[in-house]
Amino acid sequence: MRMTGAEIVWEMLRREGVEVVFGIPGGGIMHTYHPRQEFGIHHVLVRHEQSAAHAADGYARASGRVGVAIATSGPGATNLVTGIATAMMDSSPIVCITGQVSTSVLGTDAFQEADITGITLPITKHNYLVTDITELAATIHDAFRIAQSGRPGPVLIDLPSDVQKAETEFIPPECATTYVPRSLPLLDSEAIDRAVELIDRAHRPVILAGRGVLLSGAGSELASFADRTQTPVAVTLLGKGAFSPSNPLYLGMMGMHGHSAANHAIQEADLLIALGMRFDDRVTGNPAVYALQARKIHIDIDATELGKVISTDVMVHSDLRPVLAEINDRVLAKRHEDWVSKIEVWREQSMTNDTLQHTPNGALPAPHIINEIFAATNGKAVVVTDVGQNQMWTAQYYATECALPFLSSGGLGTMGFGLPAAIGAQFARPNDEVWVIVGDGGFQMSLHELATLVQEDLPIRIALINNRCLGMVRQWQTMFYGGRYEATDLLNPDFVRLAEAYGIQAWRAGSLGAARSAIAEARKHHGPVLVEFEVVRDGELSHVYPMVPTGAALDAMIHRTPIEAASATGRSPWIER
Repeated sequence: MRMTGAEIVWEMLRREGVEVVFGIPGGGIMHTYHPRQEFGIHHVLVRHEQSAAHAADGYARASGRVGVAIATSGPGATNLVTGIATAMMDSSPIVCITGQVSTSVLGTDAFQEADITGITLPITKHNYLVTDITELAATIHDAFRIAQSGRPGPVLIDLPSDVQKAETEFIPPECATTYVPRSLPLLDSEAIDRAVELIDRAHRPVILAGRGVLLSGAGSELASFADRTQTPVAVTLLGKGAFSPSNPLYLGMMGMHGHSAANHAIQEADLLIALGMRFDDRVTGNPAVYALQARKIHIDIDATELGKVISTDVMVHSDLRPVLAEINDRVLAKRHEDWVSKIEVWREQSMTNDTLQHTPNGALPAPHIINEIFAATNGKAVVVTDVGQNQMWTAQYYATECALPFLSSGGLGTMGFGLPAAIGAQFARPNDEVWVIVGDGGFQMSLHELATLVQEDLPIRIALINNRCLGMVRQWQTMFYGGRYEATDLLNPDFVRLAEAYGIQAWRAGSLGAARSAIAEARKHHGPVLVEFEVVRDGELSHVYPMVPTGAALDAMIHRTPIEAASATGRSPWIER
């Protein structure tokens, strides 16, 4: 059968099981858009190409499948860049298809020409400039294999306009592909022997669970391993959901704004077992004084992460799941009663030091909002965050269970990620309740996607935490720059009226009672909704605690002062335990 390049694109997407793509048309990709309807793939018209990449990313994270973004040449393609880099840092499998000028004028600075393959070379697993239509089907097939294999990540395909409209005989990709996936090495029995020996000898072990646990589907193996060895588990920001927060061995999130029990345990451990995490600087604090008492085992599918930041005693390059299964079969059952008891003391201290339990004068601090959303949803929502204080509060106070995704821009820390990523997540999980937690700063970097919510009639709940400033930057200015506030005050619109202008039901809440009522009303509504929470802007109630200062040891945490007396207002399982 003869097909144009454009038809091959949609036929290949259909064969890959793609049901939805996110994008914006333009002259450089017009030929590809033209036959779309004939192939039954839904197109979501976002309002900015960066949102297309974030939505594809959100779809991939929430579904476990490849997300697809499409954009025109030149500025359309370059607008994808931040979203591609976000997906690369967080190991999210997306395929981006961009239009390009005709091959006859490539390199002449033609109208809307940009070297998008050169630009994205450092932020993709692979990219292609397709100049021969006979290679197009195999290229798309290979792109999906690359995006999903090993450590997942983004792939970009650049399509000149003449290739899009050219015709060729369509050859099924299984007959044309040249891609051979890089195979993982066989299980390193010697390394596993050393790991088992260290685990059996340890008295104060801690497991560090990252996003790799989720990507490998090793949650069950992790739970079995922790239970058999009675080893406490700390998670990274993107590892939330890898281990149940209702498990008594759960330490919470580690790192700069992690739970103090997790950070103390890591610093006093005699063995760290790192699973699918990369020892990011936000996780380790100062690496020179990181867990100095501990031997270290690091298991990861990406060999470049092994030994990159922290020197380790045992490195295992493999998929986590078979390695954990092998270790589970061989390690001794342990109790570590003294160690677990000591950690329980730290956890009790965490409930006092880390959690905001009392507020004077009816003020509405942001953590109470997250508590109320957790209570209202019974912890069963898909939660997406933007970046900033809203991200850290949500990570601390919304206890994500293993079956539900927690979506956040961890590595790149991209403000504006939240709303478009939630759009992708809602398409991936149409029957689930999706909440996106945003700050007033990050929200205004992608609020144009309110129109997409309405056009697609997506029942996404937006929790807008409005402190009228760039809160995280302002917190740093308060704590480390002498309270000199530079370029952090925001002159905001009326967000409720703005949402209503788009046809979105909206509420405003400035007290705990009003917040509780607004959340309940939002959950009753069948379309998109926005709840604006007017929260404390200044003082310690406006800060994220605990906090590890840059360059400090992981257990050199700054806590809220004065420490409030514990009360019954904490609502997440982790807080109440």
